[in-house]
Amino acid sequence: LIVIDSIQTLTSPTLDSAPGTVSQVRESAADLQRFAKQTHTPIFLIGHITKEGALAGPKLLEHLVDVVLQFEGDQHYVYRILRTLKNRFGSTDELGIYEMRPTGLRQVPNPSELLLSQTDEALSGSAVAATIEGLRPMLIETQALVSKAIYGTPQRTATGFDLRRLAMLLAVLEKRCGFPMGMHDVFLNMAGGIRVDDPAIDLAIVSAIISSFQDVTIPSDVCFAGEVGLSGEIRAVTRIEQRIQEANRLGFRKIFTSKYNLKGLDLSRYQIEVEPVGRIDELYQKLFV
Repeated sequence: LIVIDSIQTLTSPTLDSAPGTVSQVRESAADLQRFAKQTHTPIFLIGHITKEGALAGPKLLEHLVDVVLQFEGDQHYVYRILRTLKNRFGSTDELGIYEMRPTGLRQVPNPSELLLSQTDEALSGSAVAATIEGLRPMLIETQALVSKAIYGTPQRTATGFDLRRLAMLLAVLEKRCGFPMGMHDVFLNMAGGIRVDDPAIDLAIVSAIISSFQDVTIPSDVCFAGEVGLSGEIRAVTRIEQRIQEANRLGFRKIFTSKYNLKGLDLSRYQIEVEPVGRIDELYQKLFV
């Protein structure tokens, strides 16, 4: 096994350019690839990334290697995610979740229990989302804080979630449900510092925002899985059975999801109550009224 840290520091004697240039990275990676194939030696190349999170250097570097892994994490949080961006020999849906300890990285076998609230006190602005990361169902606590804007332009801050998606959800809440979000600051946070791109988290985020806006708590044994459309409808999400099973395993009493997810679903297999909703205003009536 050979580990090279990093590919940007290597130079090829056949080139006169400086280390880290496109030609040096391309030639060094090609030499290592030929060596690995000829000697059957596994090689790990550690590379830099850009500010946007893409692999730095020529695109050819991704084509030369067999597998591209990306290690994600935030310096202020202990959790790290290992994602597969390319796998020539298998699926790219797998991912690993690790916890940084003083002794090194430790695998997290059940991340859902760690990413849920650790407090017994019921607080407004908190909702649990049943998400899918790779092939793994995972329950994540979403936290929202809504306060009246006193400095003119309302602030929009999101940690672990796309800020543009948050702006869209706030616009839907104002246009379709009448909540005056244009006059309030909104802060959103994903517990544990995990970044979530699953559209099914929309329903939990909307619920957390309404909960904070009205200062009404959501029961801790309720979770959500649904995508919110521009007209305020709750759209169906993929692999709903896995989400329900994970929520059921962790002892949740009820899960709100799209009514379009119930087609062909055998609810008698679950102890958890599945509550179908079609629109945000319907969710509001069932959850907050």
